[in-house]
Amino acid sequence: MNRFMLSAHSSSERSCDATEKQMDPAAIQEMMAKVWKLEAEMKAAGALVLSGRLHDAADATVVRAYNGAVETLDGPFAETKEQLGGFYILDAEDRDAALAWASKVSECVGIPIEVRAFAAVPEPQQQG
Repeated sequence: MNRFMLSAHSSSERSCDATEKQMDPAAIQEMMAKVWKLEAEMKAAGALVLSGRLHDAADATVVRAYNGAVETLDGPFAETKEQLGGFYILDAEDRDAALAWASKVSECVGIPIEVRAFAAVPEPQQQG
């Protein structure tokens, strides 16, 4: 199995919160029912590791440690119009399987989904 992150990005004009403010409660409930059904399908297939929706980037804090000093800043460090809004961590047989899940997520939430594989990390060397 390979591990993939499916991420949903949003801008201030197109954030989940902004989109939900424009939707009526019945449409929100319908969208969430689709998401919950898909997450149940992912769990049943043994693919879903973790999922989460994030607050808007305006609520973020960036922590930077450098030369023994720690600095905290409001908001994201990257200057970009889009920020991470939510994610799924999946175990999938291959990239094609991850893309298939991403297409289902995109269909449910109505925004593009980025698919990225986790990089392999070497095991720590045993001492002595």
